[in-house]
Amino acid sequence: MSALSKDTTDKWLYGSTLPYAEAPWARGCPSPYYKDSHRRLRDAMRKWVETNLVPFVQDWEQSASLPDGLWLKAGKDGILMPMGAGATIPQSWRDEFPIIGNVSADEWDGFHDFILHDEFGRVGGVGVEIGLVGGITLAIPAIQRFGSAHLKERVIPEVLQGRSRIALAITEPDAGSDVAGLQTEAKVSEDGKHFIINGQKKWISSGTYANLFLTLVKEVDGSFTLLVVPRQQGLTTRHITVSGSTTAGTAFVDFDDVKVPVDMVVGQRGQGFKYVVSNFNHERLFISMQALRCSRVCLEDSIQYALSRHTFGKVLVDHAVVRYKFANMSREVEALQSWLESLIYQLHNLSPAEAEFLLAGTTAQLKAHAGIVLQHVAGDAIQILGGIGLTRGGRGERVERIWRDVKALTVPGGSEEIMLDLAVRRAVKAHKDIEKSRILKERL
Repeated sequence: MSALSKDTTDKWLYGSTLPYAEAPWARGCPSPYYKDSHRRLRDAMRKWVETNLVPFVQDWEQSASLPDGLWLKAGKDGILMPMGAGATIPQSWRDEFPIIGNVSADEWDGFHDFILHDEFGRVGGVGVEIGLVGGITLAIPAIQRFGSAHLKERVIPEVLQGRSRIALAITEPDAGSDVAGLQTEAKVSEDGKHFIINGQKKWISSGTYANLFLTLVKEVDGSFTLLVVPRQQGLTTRHITVSGSTTAGTAFVDFDDVKVPVDMVVGQRGQGFKYVVSNFNHERLFISMQALRCSRVCLEDSIQYALSRHTFGKVLVDHAVVRYKFANMSREVEALQSWLESLIYQLHNLSPAEAEFLLAGTTAQLKAHAGIVLQHVAGDAIQILGGIGLTRGGRGERVERIWRDVKALTVPGGSEEIMLDLAVRRAVKAHKDIEKSRILKERL
């Protein structure tokens, strides 16, 4: 008979009972972060993913595409708007769009956002999520925060309803983590009414699906401007076959004398780099969320296999060397969970300026750490699964797909080396700024 009380079981126990398959707050361990609205959202999101995604992922992998109706379905069922909102739902969006799980906009927080990404990850890999909502998560916040009323009215409703699809077009063949090195050029037409864009973007997630592209361009004076560019004559996309994330719609985007009205500028001309950078912290945070659930899936599937697979006269999990692997995999995953939850809580309780000052470096460090954890855990999971961990389809399907997606999480959003360096530089800067303020205060 279980030692857990009925109250603890009813309130905190959820999902798989396999070791480490679920977060501690779903294994019977109370948490100060999660309330009824979070549990309600988790239940609704899990059912949605298992009904609308899980049965079809392998077929979509083979076709390297997502069905057209999926965006409309996600919009109608209340997934797209929260994905575009992140940790806080803007006042102008409240009561305008549905929220899955009947969570009210007033109670929405960063842990609700975490649950959305976490449940998406249970399909195994990140291609489906990136293809379906990657553009919304990456592009819509900048338009909402900096765009004109005209631009927001034109773009945001149709994207959040699933009637249009948007992609963030920043990266170029010679400008990845070094965003300042991009060369796609925009010149103003002689009549002053349009930008004329020429250049190429590469590795653009959702690019094959999108009909709108939030594009960072370089003007003649060397400044950067952010534009919403509709798919039109002169704008072409080509699918890029990468090692993982098959359904992400990754693309080349070519601009050949593409004309865009000047009222499609996001914010002010010349300020585009600042607007793009403003969303880096949330991008790095949700990449960490994706890496965490992918790590849990690797643990779940490899432990399930080890409980049934017999080798040398006993089940695999009875071998000490296998248990040693699980012990190290799980300690990394549980530590990542705690760090991520702590960071979400801190972000929620600081002003945006304070969070940027204190936590931008920490967020970068967490993103790098999450990728390192995933790489270790996925590698050991495949070692335990053996051949089925390398087979597309079958018992090892999710782990095999995650293994192909590892670098899709460690490279985008800032590579490991750059993130770790940024973390230390930001920590040193914070130290100097605080010390300077302290000295000035003492003098006064």
